[in-house]
Amino acid sequence: MKLNEKREMHFSDFKRKDLAQRVGRLARICQNLDIPILIMVDGFESSGKGYVINDISRDLNPKYFDVEVFEKDEAYDDKFPTMKRFFESTPRNGHIKIFAKSFYYKLFENIDIKEDLLNERIESLRKHEKMLYDSKIIIVKFFLDVDEKEQKERIEELKKSNRKSFYISKEDKKENENYKAYKAHFEKVLNATNFETSPWHIIDSNDKKKASKEALGILLDEISMGIERVEIQRKDEENQERSYKNHVKILENIDLEKTITDEEYDKEKKDLQKQVRDMAFEYYQRGISTVLVFEGVDAAGKDGAIERLVKKVDPRLYKVNAISAPTKDELAHHYLWRFYKNLPEDGYLGIFSRSWYGRVMVERIEGFAKTVEWDRAYEEILDMEKEIYDHGSLILKFFVTIDKDEQLKRFMARENTPDKLYKITDEDWRNREKWDGYIEAMNEMLDRTNVDYAPWIIVEGKQKKYARIKVMKEYLKAAKAHLEMLDKKNKK
Repeated sequence: MKLNEKREMHFSDFKRKDLAQRVGRLARICQNLDIPILIMVDGFESSGKGYVINDISRDLNPKYFDVEVFEKDEAYDDKFPTMKRFFESTPRNGHIKIFAKSFYYKLFENIDIKEDLLNERIESLRKHEKMLYDSKIIIVKFFLDVDEKEQKERIEELKKSNRKSFYISKEDKKENENYKAYKAHFEKVLNATNFETSPWHIIDSNDKKKASKEALGILLDEISMGIERVEIQRKDEENQERSYKNHVKILENIDLEKTITDEEYDKEKKDLQKQVRDMAFEYYQRGISTVLVFEGVDAAGKDGAIERLVKKVDPRLYKVNAISAPTKDELAHHYLWRFYKNLPEDGYLGIFSRSWYGRVMVERIEGFAKTVEWDRAYEEILDMEKEIYDHGSLILKFFVTIDKDEQLKRFMARENTPDKLYKITDEDWRNREKWDGYIEAMNEMLDRTNVDYAPWIIVEGKQKKYARIKVMKEYLKAAKAHLEMLDKKNKK
């Protein structure tokens, strides 16, 4: 893809008003079909992005679209994994999200970015856009191309405006003064991110009116094709065969009889809790975030283990996310949306009691997700966890397990204890009836998502005290190893 080349304009003879009205009609069809649309408008500074966005949105229902500007915000962005803000901003079903300067902005503007980091970011973008494509979002990417002379003239003209502080930034001037270097970098990024599922549309924006018509015309074509593609996807997903054949028996081979004496528990607990407190504070001082996932069999003791783990940690340093059934708003987004929103910033500890793994357990067994949806979730989840790890964070996953007989004892004890009655629900009993199906799903999850950068720690939960001590020991072991790894990496 080359910039500053003469490009044929296919919609010059159309009226912008007519094109905008047709876009509005297609948008209403997408609203009725619950199809989300993501429109990215990037390009050179002073290339007319605002002008084009005004025309794109002129006939859209304000209730069903919004515009987000991805300006540089180092103070926020650098505290989280790269794609957090992107995922938080993806559109809900039936809505349109327009990115004025998309999440590509930082990539475009950083002309001195190192090659390995650039490739890492590009691969992350590819995976995320493919994830959105698979979840039936229509993605349209525009890059507005303006030559050096025209850009300079526009900057000079804007300087005369009484709104110049809104329209002109230091980036405009910097980019124009180093135009050739930025142009070469833009071409490199555009070619590398011209994905099959979400290609770039480069538009000559030296004439803003013609550029706006072109964007509207392309948008019409892309939404029309997108609607057809989504309808086909929905039909194709009804009957999908799986490639996974390895029926492992991880949980059936766990020794659940491991115990610890009351004396050992009392002696170790206090010391370990102090070590956890100190470790959490060291992570805070060093600006390193931690993500801990707790999954397991119902009534296995996840919450009790979490409570003992953070008992002496400053409550300002951690947040426990108790994950339950998704809300109506959460269901209208990609299933990972609600988890990206709750990732901890650097220095803090984010604990998930239940997590994104519900996609391959509850949603699988209860039929809330189609086979193809939960089957591809293993890879999507690992991609997210790798992104968290690549940010420098520690990510550790605990699976607390008990056998079926022990679960029945705990269910009965909860029903007979007033203070614990809130812990037992009809859903718990229904899930128990599907014990074998859940164990099969859990085994596959442990098999397919146990990786070096985000390992599973299986915790034998039949004796609660043993389980609680093991969780603290494993956390401390992993936290120390992670710090050593980061120290070695920083010395290179």
